[in-house]
Amino acid sequence: MVKNMTATIALVDDDRNILTSLSIALQAEGYTTRIYSDSEIALDALINTPPELAIFDIKMPKMDGIELLRRFREKSIAPVIFLTSKDDELDEALGLAMGADDYIAKPFSNRLLLARIKAILRRSQYNAENNDTGNSEEMEIIVRGDLEMDPARHHVKWKHNSVTLTVTEFIILELLATRPGVIRTRSQLMDAAYEDDIYVDDRTIDSHIKRLRKKFKESDPEFSAIDTLYGAGYRFSAE
Repeated sequence: MVKNMTATIALVDDDRNILTSLSIALQAEGYTTRIYSDSEIALDALINTPPELAIFDIKMPKMDGIELLRRFREKSIAPVIFLTSKDDELDEALGLAMGADDYIAKPFSNRLLLARIKAILRRSQYNAENNDTGNSEEMEIIVRGDLEMDPARHHVKWKHNSVTLTVTEFIILELLATRPGVIRTRSQLMDAAYEDDIYVDDRTIDSHIKRLRKKFKESDPEFSAIDTLYGAGYRFSAE
């Protein structure tokens, strides 16, 4: 079982100030950190001793985060979060398609990054426990109209076309799709996606919903299955 007191997180960024501040924040939460300012050196270390989770900056000299992820994925399935700039949407999409688990845009709050880390480690732990006990095949695939979700493999399809979601987006969609038509408040979605005492405001959930809609509309411009009920929350429509 992965707990924050034992989980090791590797940080790879050419900005030493970011490395230092993130390392201090993560260690204060009980994580062990390994920091690298050179992505080529980081690759060898990560392959030889994989962490429980890694955080890569996308824009780095020598080897950028996309290439680092590609090479890392040849040897490890450890979850990876990308640090991106606001104008890096193309890089985000490519990184997620290649196997990144989430991304967070700079500038960001340490509190939000910690929430993402906890959500990913929780999902990673859940998958590992089910794989160890042979239960992954028994996890029910969620089918709601044109939507198919495979929680064991973190796969999502809409009208038989794959849609790549981050871990947090998957958790939110799963809660909505489990009971179509039922309104989920922002607080319920926050509780599902983030745990402990991490504070996440309403705008963060709204941003996740916006990104979910955008990704599904890229597959199907007519997508309208996630409804906003102003003042109440969100619901999934299977029709």
